[in-house]
Amino acid sequence: MNTLGLRHLAINVQDPQKSKEFYIRVLKMQLEWEPDAENIFLTSGGLDNLALHKAKGPLSGEHSRIDHFGFAVASLADVDAWHAWIKTQNVKIVQDLKTHRDGARSFYFADPDGIVIQLIFHPPIAQRASKST
Repeated sequence: MNTLGLRHLAINVQDPQKSKEFYIRVLKMQLEWEPDAENIFLTSGGLDNLALHKAKGPLSGEHSRIDHFGFAVASLADVDAWHAWIKTQNVKIVQDLKTHRDGARSFYFADPDGIVIQLIFHPPIAQRASKST
C-alpha cells in the first residue's frame, strides 16, 4: 500500500477569487475545478492540487492559513485500505470516508499536533500519475 506522494494542499484565504487570480497570474497555475465562489482548486498541470478555501474567520489562532494537506492514492480501494489501516493505529479520524461531488474519495485524520491530513483519491491526479509511470 503506497501513496502517490504529497500532492494536495488546502489553504484558507480571505478572498478566494483574488487568490485564484494571484496563483494563475503569478505561478501560472490552471483552474481545475470551482464548485462555488468559496472553494477553488488549482493545478500546475502536473501531479498537484492546491485548494483555496474562504476562511471562516481571521487567519490566526483557530483559523489557521493551512487547512489541511493531502496524500494522493491511485484508487478508491486504496482510500478504503488506508482508512482501515489508520483506524488500527490509534489515530483520531477527523472526518470519516466520503465520496465527493467530483468523484474523489477521502477521509481526514490528525497528526499528534492536531494538523489535519487527508488521504485522497483525486481522479485528475491519479490519471496524470498513471500516465507518468
